Amino acid sequence: MSYLRGFLPWIALAIVSTLGWQWGALAGLVLGAAMLIRARRAGLAADALILECSTVAFFTALTIFAFARPDSGLKDYVGALALGWLAVTAWTTLAVGRPFTTGIARRQAPPEVWDTYAFRHINVVITRAWSIAFTLSAAAMVVVVSAGLGVVAALAVQFAGFVLPALFTAWYPGWARSRLAPAAHRA
Repeated sequence: MSYLRGFLPWIALAIVSTLGWQWGALAGLVLGAAMLIRARRAGLAADALILECSTVAFFTALTIFAFARPDSGLKDYVGALALGWLAVTAWTTLAVGRPFTTGIARRQAPPEVWDTYAFRHINVVITRAWSIAFTLSAAAMVVVVSAGLGVVAALAVQFAGFVLPALFTAWYPGWARSRLAPAAHRA
């Protein structure tokens, strides 16, 4: 579940924003920057830090705006905005052929599998699952806020937007490897 570690700033935003959106933004920025600095010091490759760089960019802009305009109507949609940003990040990595999950997966997978069809395919599918989850969650957050369904509904949507793809990420690689391995031997 190391995938979830990369989403800690976003989870902090969802939780801490209940105290004020500017504080949620600042918490996300501090966590995101700390994670990026720690990862760079550990020597992680740039492709393993796509999520961290995107996180710092988003939270830098959001923190500046939130403290400059704390009463902005945007504060009500910060959850949707965050999930939308993650969706754009994830879809963009797919569009350019560098799924954001690949760099994360390389932290756990041995180098000899990195260039295999199975490894690439699994990461495309997992990134697509995260992309869909972020997109649907962002749309659901707009509905939750617009309909005035409250904090509990908003937290439930955000929780589902992270937990469901995380569960898929934990399950899918093993299932896919068992399905792809026999096909590779037939080819």
